[in-house]
Amino acid sequence: MDRKTFIKKATGAMLIGIPFYSILSCSDSDNDPTPDGADADKNCLANGTVGSVSANHGHSITVSTADVAAGVDKQYNIQGSSAHNHVVTVSESAFASLANNQQISVTSTTGDGHTHSVTISCA
Repeated sequence: MDRKTFIKKATGAMLIGIPFYSILSCSDSDNDPTPDGADADKNCLANGTVGSVSANHGHSITVSTADVAAGVDKQYNIQGSSAHNHVVTVSESAFASLANNQQISVTSTTGDGHTHSVTISCA
């Protein structure tokens, strides 16, 4: 096979293959039982949440199923066993995400010269 024939065949294969692959890899959102970013095995309303604090040195957060169900802005102290406190605010829209089994991240207030990123996900 000469170079010109190879290029024509390779180009033809790509013109057919790429759209075909794209069609196969697309998902119909109506058939997807979980929202984007959600984990089908996790459920905040049924199982509660798990909190994770970046650069942690004793801080902790607990968000109850009742708080998720209420879905209104709420502030949490995350001092835990740390010598200083931070506060995080979980907004109404963030609670809506948790109710849809989506993970959220919020930034704490400054305490002792730093902040923390707090991730809350469904258990």
